[in-house]
Amino acid sequence: MFAVDILCIGKLKEEYLRAACGEYQKRIGGFAKLTVTELPEARLPDSPSPAQIEAALQKEGQAILAKVPAGRLLIPLCIEGKQMDSPQLAKTLSQAGISGKSGACFVIGGSFGLSDQVKRQGELKLSMSRMTFPHQLARVMLLEQIYRAFQIQAGGKYHK
Repeated sequence: MFAVDILCIGKLKEEYLRAACGEYQKRIGGFAKLTVTELPEARLPDSPSPAQIEAALQKEGQAILAKVPAGRLLIPLCIEGKQMDSPQLAKTLSQAGISGKSGACFVIGGSFGLSDQVKRQGELKLSMSRMTFPHQLARVMLLEQIYRAFQIQAGGKYHK
């Protein structure tokens, strides 16, 4: 079975976001083995300097890369990434399986984004939009799009 891993910096705080994620996680379970791993956000002062932010991103990046399962298509989410529609995401996931990947590993950074090291190691940088979204909301949106991608692959009626 195809595996989908989502590595996230930080925990979901709001119950409504946890409920939405839980619903999509349940739905995806019929198509793939899904694992969501929350990694701790680096502690920063209220007004961090650019150097402090960079050090935090590096620390988080090392933790992320240590958790990426072998054989996965690594897909960091970042604003400078490629934008694609839902059918393109479905095709990307399908092609990953055909090309011998055991699954896909999506990475959602914290409020300051992702380290350059994580972005460079990604095989596909993905942007949800040119707009900026809270990283907690991005998790809900990503799970919904993964579910939609599997529905498209299966010829389901969810995607219209």
